Amino acid sequence: MKYTYRTRGTCSQAIEFEIEDGIVRNVQFYGGCNGNTQGVATLVDGMKAEDVIAKLEGIQCGYKGTSCPDQLAKAISQAIAN
Repeated sequence: MKYTYRTRGTCSQAIEFEIEDGIVRNVQFYGGCNGNTQGVATLVDGMKAEDVIAKLEGIQCGYKGTSCPDQLAKAISQAIAN
């Protein structure tokens, strides 16, 4: 199933991704640091949703209190909760 998440507190504005049988696929960030968000998207492709959350949750970008990887963890958490 495809999900869209509006980010909060980061340079990126939104994240689109799919979860199929508990596996994260086709992550795409809109905005943010292009190289970093592409890297994160590539690294998590094919991972179990729970593993992505465990690895990325709580990562901070400077003084923001969150980051694009943290926002992806929040987005996946929200998607699997619904």
